[in-house]
Amino acid sequence: MRCPFCGNEDTQVVETRDSEEGDVVRRRRRCQSCDKRFTTYEHAEIAMPVVVKKDGRRAEFDPAKLRASMALALRKRPVSVEQIDAAIERIQEKLLGIGGKEVLSAKVGEHVMRELKRIDKVAYVRFASVYRSFEDVDEFRRLIRDI
Repeated sequence: MRCPFCGNEDTQVVETRDSEEGDVVRRRRRCQSCDKRFTTYEHAEIAMPVVVKKDGRRAEFDPAKLRASMALALRKRPVSVEQIDAAIERIQEKLLGIGGKEVLSAKVGEHVMRELKRIDKVAYVRFASVYRSFEDVDEFRRLIRDI
């Protein structure tokens, strides 16, 4: 690890601690050259599958986009941030469980709809109406009847 103060690559780990959640390792280091101390953090990097859009374009999976679309559907609904975080986590786990390097955006949308249906029926209907591009009231009626 390179020293952020002098750039020397010869540093020594003085102390190592795991976070309470166990997903991050904190290390205190000391530079052998300038004798200054600094902290580094290690965490596992998980490679999410690439999302293949309807038009064939590919984009990196972005949990922030997922959060934004869910937040829009959940606007002014009595759903906590923790519930949203848990739903996003479940979606990511399912996508990782697929095991492929790519996933269709339609598959991501289906997972989002399943999670919204689970946590808030109104948000589910909101999201589904946009996601499935409803054309008339009858499509709303069918969806509500299915719920």
